[in-house]
Amino acid sequence: MANTAQARKRARQATKANAHNSALRSKFRTAIKAVRKAIDAGDKAAAAEILKASAKTLDIISDKKIVHKNKAARHKSRLAAAVKAMA
Repeated sequence: MANTAQARKRARQATKANAHNSALRSKFRTAIKAVRKAIDAGDKAAAAEILKASAKTLDIISDKKIVHKNKAARHKSRLAAAVKAMA
């Protein structure tokens, strides 16, 4: 347990930041799942629209350094390729 007032405050702040970052990471994964679900449904136009919205979400979260920018770019690229490959 933290012994000083400063350490106690930092522990409180770390808990709060962890909860916020966890929520954003969850949002990141949910955005990816939404595109995957649209691809599985087979509607290319809907999948493209959802990809556009999800790409923005992935960019925002990577800008906040919750996930690395290359990871977000990799996911966006793979999702875009999957949408493009739809019949």
